[in-house]
Parts: sequence; structure tokens; C-alpha cells
Amino acid sequence: MSTNVTPRSRLRERLMVVLTACVALAAAGAARAGDAVDFRRDVFPILSNNCFTCHGPDAKARKAKLRLDLKSGALRTDDPIISAGKRSESTLFERITSHDPDDQMPPPKSGKSLTQAQIETLGRWIDQGAVWKGHWAFEPVIEPRVPAPKRAGWARNPIDAFVLARLESLGLEPAAPAADPVLARRLALDLTGLPLAVEDAQAFAADLRPDKYDRLVDRLLASPHHGERMAMDWLDDARYADTNGYQNDFARTMWPWRDWVIRAYNANTPFDLFLTEQLAGDLLPNPTLEQRIATGFNRNNRTVTEAGSLDEEWRVENAVDRIETTATVFLGLTMGCARCHDHKYDPITQTDFYQFMGFFYSLNEQGVYTEQRGNVPPLVSLPTEADRKHLAELDKAVEAARARKAPKNELDKLTKERDEFKASIPSVMIMEDAPKPRPTYVLKRGQYDQPDRSRALEPDAPEALSRLARGVPRNRLGLSKWLLARDNPLTARVAVNRIWQMHFGVGLVKTQENFGVQGEPPSHPELLDWLAAEFVRMGWDQKALHRLIVTSAVYRQASRVEPSLLARDPENRLLGRGPRFRLPAELVRDNALFAAGLLTQRVGGPSIKPYQPAGLWEELAGGAGEAPYVQDHGPGLYRRSLYIYRKRTVPHPALATFDAPSREICQVRRARTNTPLQALGLLNDVTYVEAARRLAEQVLKDGGTSDRARLETLFRRALGRAPHPQELAVLERGLERRLAVYKADQDAAAKLINQGESPRVPGLDPARLAAFTATASVVLNLDETITVE
Repeated sequence: MSTNVTPRSRLRERLMVVLTACVALAAAGAARAGDAVDFRRDVFPILSNNCFTCHGPDAKARKAKLRLDLKSGALRTDDPIISAGKRSESTLFERITSHDPDDQMPPPKSGKSLTQAQIETLGRWIDQGAVWKGHWAFEPVIEPRVPAPKRAGWARNPIDAFVLARLESLGLEPAAPAADPVLARRLALDLTGLPLAVEDAQAFAADLRPDKYDRLVDRLLASPHHGERMAMDWLDDARYADTNGYQNDFARTMWPWRDWVIRAYNANTPFDLFLTEQLAGDLLPNPTLEQRIATGFNRNNRTVTEAGSLDEEWRVENAVDRIETTATVFLGLTMGCARCHDHKYDPITQTDFYQFMGFFYSLNEQGVYTEQRGNVPPLVSLPTEADRKHLAELDKAVEAARARKAPKNELDKLTKERDEFKASIPSVMIMEDAPKPRPTYVLKRGQYDQPDRSRALEPDAPEALSRLARGVPRNRLGLSKWLLARDNPLTARVAVNRIWQMHFGVGLVKTQENFGVQGEPPSHPELLDWLAAEFVRMGWDQKALHRLIVTSAVYRQASRVEPSLLARDPENRLLGRGPRFRLPAELVRDNALFAAGLLTQRVGGPSIKPYQPAGLWEELAGGAGEAPYVQDHGPGLYRRSLYIYRKRTVPHPALATFDAPSREICQVRRARTNTPLQALGLLNDVTYVEAARRLAEQVLKDGGTSDRARLETLFRRALGRAPHPQELAVLERGLERRLAVYKADQDAAAKLINQGESPRVPGLDPARLAAFTATASVVLNLDETITVE
């Protein structure tokens, strides 16, 4: 499978660059006449579109690109183009107002032009001194002063002060606090991915202690399920899966790395160590087994096993994947855009890209592992004590057979038994550098077979973000030190934004994957910088950051919104109300299983294969050389969705339907769609029909002595609150209708209540069970049930 850049793909790329630039240019705002020009808001969007050319005494200079998005280009002292304070004496202004096609900027052939308002904005910026402010994300993090809003008594911590000050500046008020049941459910889902049990939710509501909320926060952060909830998002970032991807998509074993992530979150591993161990745990002094397992982060990339693939081509592709993943996850940068040429918007050159590739190009691995199943080197074996003991016994038996010159068939049988057992011991792929570093060169047009051998590059960070410090090793350990350096403007900002996104559904920077020029600016820039500085000051303590956010008054607001505010702020970017968003795919399923009492809550272990439509793998992947899908039974069938087997070429429908990514590449922000297929799945998929039946059985058995009481219990188990009178009346009428239907059609009742493998509760009337099952299905399909609010 080749990734060579074809003429057609080059043309497509050029067209996309032009279209993107034109859209951005058209969208760039212009300051109103008389206003002070805001450089970042008004000027930078105009300058960052790469639509200007130099004009010099020779043809080469005339064709050269002028990077006006860089201070060194816009305010250059050699042949300056801007005279601060004097637009009439500035070459730049002369060019953008010229009608001569040989002098005009942007050049007419570019197909771009500036509006009169944009030209005037640039002119006034020059007149006002041409003060340069770099892109906000590339500026150092400087802890801002916490504002003092007018309204006293509302703010619980500095987060609230920043948000309230912004609301007050717009004449707005924050929402009222969320009711206890709603807040408790929101908090539990955010911190553990599971709702509170009914009795725990009722105990919280009845607790009169003033610190009851803080106590609940601490209890949930200490839960072993907290690590599972946090790992769910991190596995997206790391493109974790149980198969290699590409055409063959053979099985692999990476779940030991997934379990390391869960353990690290539960142990509250500081983020700086969390980052270092995953990027370079093998390069730490005397690395432990756990630190080597951690490096599986960058072995989660897809692996090529197709015969005929070119080793060097895919060695390059693997390195590129690791560049893009590392830059996206830790820096929020689209560094991959500099593979074939300098980045069109951000200050990342093509040379920067290949210097960065040097950190990942010298791994002790092949590019292609032709037709190899399972894990490929480098890897570590992970035997248990029992495994080691049994393996020693088998080794001893083989040696004894050899010593006594046993018959060949006996020796072969013992050797085969030992080798098969050894192969059955789990392993995990890890990072390990080759004994001799490979030289790195700029690849012309990004092609693996077009290296520019005129200059070998040494590993380094992008120049615009500051190079590696003197004395820092030029390897992955040095890279981790650079990422965590005090003067790195991105790592802390990106890290806190990821956690904010988890709690509010969207980050302070909406584009978590792109903090660059084309990304969306932060809704609350001062708050973002304060959180980044505070995170570092707290020693990169991840649980402390969660605690800070969820104990804020901002987080504790009700999500209900007045129509006027909804029209003004439909996406809640002002944070004038609490978060409300659909549950991630994994939690939709987990929530249903939990409400039904079906969920198996064991933490860690091999991936599981729950219900899936028969023949799906064969239909969509043609088998792809892998054994058929063998469904689990018993407790494994009901484990958390975090542990569902992730086959890259055939995502599990329970996850894909609700927008879980395929994990073929790094993805730090999920799509969130609302489709009819989702409702159809919740109503008809055996997972949810069985959950509804089990929930119905529980309430018929233990939910009370009247149907009204049973419906109240059913509602509480699914939503964590009591139904309103109107809601209860609707449920009662629906139950009455369904009971009449199933009494008249016993076959339909039997078909419904026999869904799923969990055993039926004996002694229940089939028609009543079917009626309650259908009612439970309605409740499990409510918008509120699958929503954090």
C-alpha cells in the first residue's frame, strides 16, 4: 500500500490550500473605523493567509513567499516593508493598495483579494505603531490576575471569578445551581463513567452536611472506576486497538498497556511523569517493567503485514504517525501539514518536521512484518508467577528428555507443548531504539524515496517554539523534557483544555486538535492560562485539577437555559449554564447495563467480545486472515465498554453508532451526532432489549408493591431522580396499553422477554414482564438517559 504523492493528490492539496486560505481570508474580520486595532483579532487573520509575495531586484526574489504571519517577516529590518506609524511610507500598504498587477498584493493570479475594510484595518494597524503580538498559543503562559467580579458570594474558586467577570461584562447572570440528583449524576458520570447507585443518590440528597459535595468528589476520584473513565479518552488519543489495521488487520495484544493507563490514572500519576513514561520510559535510568510497558503509547500505531509492502516506505509512515500523534496529543498542533512543505499557517517548517521525526526514526523495528500474526518486536513478555513456574517445569521436562535421549516424537511433543504455552503468555509492544541511529533527511514532497542527502538532520524541536536546551539528550527523553519545560507554551494549555473538554463537552479551546492559527481561539483566554499555570504549580496533579473544576460554581450550574440566552449563546461558550451533552458511546451502553444490574465491574484484563450481528466481520472485512468473531458468554458479556475488542477495519456497531472513533489514527475530539440509527439501536439491539428486560425483572421483584411504585423505582434506576407527576402519568398510561397488548399476544411477549443470555427471573407473569420491559425500553431511550446534564 503506497502513500506516494501522485500528481492528482498534489493538485488536490494545492486546491485545498487555496480554498482554505480563501475561506479564512473571507472570514477574517476588520476593525471598525475609529477603534483601536486588536492585532490578534483583526490583523493576524489577514496576515496569516500566505497570500503575499516579495518584490526584489531579481526574479528569484520576486517569486519568494513572504511570511507575514511571522514577526521576522512582517517587521524585518533588512529591506523593511512596514514603517511603524506611517502607512504612506510602508511598502506593504503601497502593495495592497496598488492596481498594478506586477506590484499588487495579494497577486491577482492567486485568486485572492483584500476587502476595503481589511485594507483599512492594516493601514490603521500600521498608523497605530504596527505592534506585533504573536499567535496566542505560541506566547508564554503568564499567570493572569484573578478578576474581582461585582457579584459577591457566588464564586467558589478562581475559575468562577474569570467566568462571572466575563458574564457581567455582557450584562448576563449565571444559572442557578443544579438540583442534587442532577448534580450527583453528572459528577459520577464525569469522574467514573457510571451513575450513582439509587441508594447512594438518595443518601447524597438526604445528607445535610455542608461538605457533602466535596466528600462525594473525593470518593469518586478514589474509585477504581475513575481510571477507567479517564483511560477511555486517552485510548482515543493514543489510537489504541486490538488489531493491526490495514488490509490484514491481524489481532495484536496491547491490553496490558491499556491496563497500565488505568493504573496510572488511579494512582494519580502526575502528568509530567505520565507523559515522560509513555514517550520515553525505556530511556529512564534503570527502567522498570511498568515504565517499559508505558511506552506502548507509540506502538499503538497501525502495523503493515501485507506481502509486497516496502519496508522503508512504512518505516517512514510509522515515524510520521508518531509525529502527528505526539504533536496533536501534547502540543495541539497539526505538525503533519509540514511533511511535504512548510506549514501553510503555523510557524513550522519542513525542516522542523524532519528534525522532529528524528526522535522516532531510529526505533529498533521493521517497517513491514509480512504476514506476521500477533505482536511484533520490540516487545516484552508478561508472565504471571504461575506462568513462570509452569514454564520452568516445561523447560525442565524438555531438558530431561534430551538428557536421557528420549525418542524424537516424545521430545517433539514436549517441545511443542512448551513453545505453545510460551506463545500463549501475554506480551505488549514497546519502544526501543536501534543500536545505531538512522540518519534523518528532509524528504522531498514527503516521499520516502526522495531524501535530500545534502544535509543530515539531528533530532530537535521546532525553532519557533524554541529548540532543545543545551545538554538535553537528543532522543525521546530529551523530547519529553522539552515538552515539559517552563517555556513551552503549549503542553500545559493543551492538557488542561483536554480535561475541561471532558467535563463541559467542549474545551475552552473548541479545537482541541488544533491550537494553531487555524484553530478556534479560547473562549476564556485568561482562564485557560490561569489553569495551565495552576496545573504546573500543583505539580501536574491530575486529580487536583479535576477537583478544582468540578467544585467550581460554574460546573455546578443547572443546564436549563432561557430562550433568550440560548439564542445568544447556543453552544454555552460563555459558560452561563451547566454542561449538557450526549454520553460518549461507551457510557451509553455502560449506563444501560448498570441500571439493569447486569454490569460486570471487574477492572482490567483482556478485551471482551459482546453481542454483535452475526457475520459482520466476514461481511465487512472478508475475514482478513483473522479467526471469526467468537462472542463471550457469562460475566465477560457484560463488562464495561472500555474493554470491547476494537477491530480497526470493523468497529463494533454499539460504539460506532454513537460516534466512537475507529482508532486508526489519533483523535482527541469526538464527533457528536444525533441520528435515527441511534434510537433504533437503543430500541432493538439485544444489549438494550436485554437490559430493559433485566431492569423490568428487578422492579417487578423488588421495586415496590404497586405498579406506580415500580415505575418510580425503574425511573430512579435509569435517571437517578424521581419522575415528575406528569412523567409518571405518561408511564402509567403506556404500561396499561402495553399490558393489554401482551395479554392478547403471548407469543410477542415471549419473544421480547427471551432476548439475551442472562437467565430469566422465575415466577413472573410473561405479559406483565413484557409490558414492563417495553416501558423500561422507553425510559432507557429517553434523551435524558443518554445525556449528561
